[in-house]
Amino acid sequence: MASTKPGQRKLQILQALASMLEQPKGEKITTAALAARLSVSEAALYRHFASKAQMYEGLIEFIESSVFGLINQIAEREEDGVHQAHAILQMLLSFASNNPGMTRVLIGDALVGEDERLQQRMNGFYDKVELAFKGALRVAVTQGHGVETDVAARASLLVSYVTGRWHRFAKSGFKQNPAEGTALQLSLLLAA
Repeated sequence: MASTKPGQRKLQILQALASMLEQPKGEKITTAALAARLSVSEAALYRHFASKAQMYEGLIEFIESSVFGLINQIAEREEDGVHQAHAILQMLLSFASNNPGMTRVLIGDALVGEDERLQQRMNGFYDKVELAFKGALRVAVTQGHGVETDVAARASLLVSYVTGRWHRFAKSGFKQNPAEGTALQLSLLLAA
């Protein structure tokens, strides 16, 4: 790791952490184990991150920028509100299947026993995802799909559905793809 550029070192640490989170047993990750995986000392980790919580914050920042960047792209390119909601939901499920380690962060498993502010930040993430669903569903209402009084409940139901699929994926040892076999379920959830 000595020959890499400083910015790359942070990225390598985060990639190693994400990779360790992909282990199905979901054991608690220590800085000692992370340092050993990278063949560096724990002190080397702390040159780039002040704490392990800061490392998890780096993963959360990656999740937020990726997911909300994709949600914005969906909203820009898809005018139909129902299709927007469907695309957001599919993207969230695909994101988890493509990033199993991040799924443990998304559901909070990786954050158990860590700084409480990390879970609070993930709760804020869920709130923003729910707002994105509300926005799509409100567009759908203006297009004749559904009624305004159902928007909040439907958005909450969609978030619960996604988190349930993420949990099943993680608890299956990342074997049960969260995006697999969802066509009928999504059509029922998004029916007007």
